[in-house]
Amino acid sequence: MIFQKFPRFLHISRLAMASVEKNALATLRKKTGYTFANCKKALELHNNDIKLAEKWLNEQAQSMGWSKATKLAQRVTSQGLVGVLVRGNIGAMVEVNCETDFVARNEHFKIFLDHVSRVCAQYTELTQFDGDLWKSGFEAEALRNLKAPDGKSLADHLALLIGTVGENAAIRRAICFKVNNDLKLSGYAHPQAVSIASTQNVTQVGKYGAIVAFRSPHQDEELQKNLCQHIIGLNPQKVGEEGKDEPLSNKDDETCLIHQEFLVDEERTVGEVLKENSLEIIDYQRYECGEAAKNEELEKAKLTN
Repeated sequence: MIFQKFPRFLHISRLAMASVEKNALATLRKKTGYTFANCKKALELHNNDIKLAEKWLNEQAQSMGWSKATKLAQRVTSQGLVGVLVRGNIGAMVEVNCETDFVARNEHFKIFLDHVSRVCAQYTELTQFDGDLWKSGFEAEALRNLKAPDGKSLADHLALLIGTVGENAAIRRAICFKVNNDLKLSGYAHPQAVSIASTQNVTQVGKYGAIVAFRSPHQDEELQKNLCQHIIGLNPQKVGEEGKDEPLSNKDDETCLIHQEFLVDEERTVGEVLKENSLEIIDYQRYECGEAAKNEELEKAKLTN
């Protein structure tokens, strides 16, 4: 918890102890998750007013989070997770990094990833455009400046996360989709810790992610999931076009999606599967956690050579 290392002035002095109602203390602890000592201190300072006490606790947490974020800013964040959220005609895929895989598995980290994904989806929902598909990427600085529903920036929420988990973290990047007319979206993250009955409006988390924009008269969720898994596993560089993009003689080197052997049925190509199911892939995006940082390092190395 953030407040486990609060300065001494937050500890309760018996000489200054005020009367704190047990019900208010229990409610505040349950609502905020902060320690007994700090919840009691907050209630003492604000006459058992739970709302004011909660506001004060959050302000202290924010202050400590920014302080810790500043101290840890130079530490490398090479671990993390990718979040994939599809909600109707809106899709958002986000990468958030941290220092260790241990923190990436932390529930606070996953909740933050979900929060960032939903803020991105909210901004995408407001976008008006002509045509069938809108797609836009967000870099780290733009993401940090996005406002959450509570009026605070994602940078503020990131500072709270850093204060909570105790190590550096970064919102790396995001890609957002919005489709109109007869286009649909599907998304998948891998590996998934638990099986999800429906992926609609659920932020899936994993080390890899994919969002696919497609056109089809059918709704075959299993096929859509398999296509996303294929894109994650075989990392095609483009969809490809029949008659224009010729297949390579060595199937293992194939980077064109429609000519690759289908991951779940190597007897057929992806193009054949798409034809059989009257499905057309319009666009897609694949994320691998850590690849953006690796690419940045390669670019820096090129510039210095």
